[in-house]
Amino acid sequence: QVQLRESGGGSVQAGGSLRLSCAASGSAFSSSVMGWFRQASGKEREFVAAISRSGLSIYYADSAKGRFTISRELAKNTVYLQMNSLKPEDTAVYSCAARSGSRVGQVVNEYDYWGQGTLVTVSS
Repeated sequence: QVQLRESGGGSVQAGGSLRLSCAASGSAFSSSVMGWFRQASGKEREFVAAISRSGLSIYYADSAKGRFTISRELAKNTVYLQMNSLKPEDTAVYSCAARSGSRVGQVVNEYDYWGQGTLVTVSS
């Protein structure tokens, strides 16, 4: 099993930056594909970014390309989401997720474990 805990959310003005962290417990982190998803109020959860076990394969939603960067640090069992040039439409609860296997999934139901989420609020 993998337990996930996000941190780093907060309030920021448009154009600002935040870095989210997701700390994973257990030895399964190194064998897990990791993803970030977000859910805005009244909307469905959507894919943001995902990274393979090796860190060599990375995928982004179109809304994140060029502004967000996902990375993972094996020694710290942590995955990060660096978010730059934030927009009000990025306001959401951001959650990290983990899945077994090698496929770098971009769909919610491909992931087995989820964190509680951290709120990001971007004001104009």
